[in-house]
Amino acid sequence: MTLSPLNQRRWRNFRRNGRAFWSLIIFSVIFTISLFAEYVANDQPLLVSYRGELYSPVHRFYPETAFGGDFQTEAIYSDIEVQCLIRSGGMQDCFDIPEEIIQGIEGGSYTDGVDGFYEGWILWPIIPYAFDSIVDIPGAAPSAPDANNWLGTDDTKRDVLARVIYGFRLSILYTLIVTSVASIIGIAAGAVQGYFGGWVDLIFQRIIEIWNGTPQLYVIIILLATLGRSFWILVFVAILFGWTGLVGVVRAEFLRARNFEYVRAAKALGVSDITIMFRHMLPNAMVATLTFLPFLVTGAIATLASLDFLGFGLPSSSPSLGELTLQGKQNLHAPWLGFTAFFTYAIMLSLLVFIFEGVRDAFDPRKTFE
Repeated sequence: MTLSPLNQRRWRNFRRNGRAFWSLIIFSVIFTISLFAEYVANDQPLLVSYRGELYSPVHRFYPETAFGGDFQTEAIYSDIEVQCLIRSGGMQDCFDIPEEIIQGIEGGSYTDGVDGFYEGWILWPIIPYAFDSIVDIPGAAPSAPDANNWLGTDDTKRDVLARVIYGFRLSILYTLIVTSVASIIGIAAGAVQGYFGGWVDLIFQRIIEIWNGTPQLYVIIILLATLGRSFWILVFVAILFGWTGLVGVVRAEFLRARNFEYVRAAKALGVSDITIMFRHMLPNAMVATLTFLPFLVTGAIATLASLDFLGFGLPSSSPSLGELTLQGKQNLHAPWLGFTAFFTYAIMLSLLVFIFEGVRDAFDPRKTFE
């Protein structure tokens, strides 16, 4: 698809803003990795080779009996007995393995085998833990970072790095959905107010003043306590109170532009109000609108983190960065939890703010980066 000359100029301006451009690249890489979190951090293997056939546990359910075991329940691939069954092609003495073979399997160094031991193989993700996996290591929780858990574990012995990857994806998807829908509603409401003015503007303004005067955080907590905690309910409630963020600036831009000559000329030619508002006037209001987008994005992330921190956000089983922040507060003797939460939020918010600043400047016809 070929960009119009105007959009080509905007893209050139964005690329010449080095901070925004490199922030976009770094953010895109991190977000892409998080989108495929199941293939990066999971307690299910990516591939299993058993008796010459390939299995994909990350996609499908396989009972232990599929690998020569005794149970119809899902195979626990981290168990040494299940690994022995897979790698030996179904040896029947895997539940009475000699100690030296157990140590070899756990260390990944046993290759001699008995009776064709190591006929099969298991391909694990880079991080062999999901966000809710309990790490079977000795000692009290939380445990410090080591070679197996690069950022340590939390107070229930779940791998922190895996929870950060899943939590980053969840936070960004939540923010993108809330910001996009709330912005569309807010821009439409502000455009109607500013374009028509008069009683329409007056009534809308009184409604918005009353709506903004409600204690939003308390109402959100009450609604979530009543309706239950889920991702989509949280998104709905956030949009319900977040759509007013752009109304004021869009309204002001439309009030300013409604009497311009090109608007009067379009009306005289019989152009419809919708076309005038969103095809002719809105592009001129985009610079001011985009200026406020970083605040909406950071506000959405802060709202989610605050609710999770207070225990009224996502369900307790969800990978939550706000819950990780709470654990950092409650476990001051485990500083890696607090540092991980801080740097995750700092990097995420900084990249997003730099990107939206670049987008804002790219839409501004007065700014170039020659």
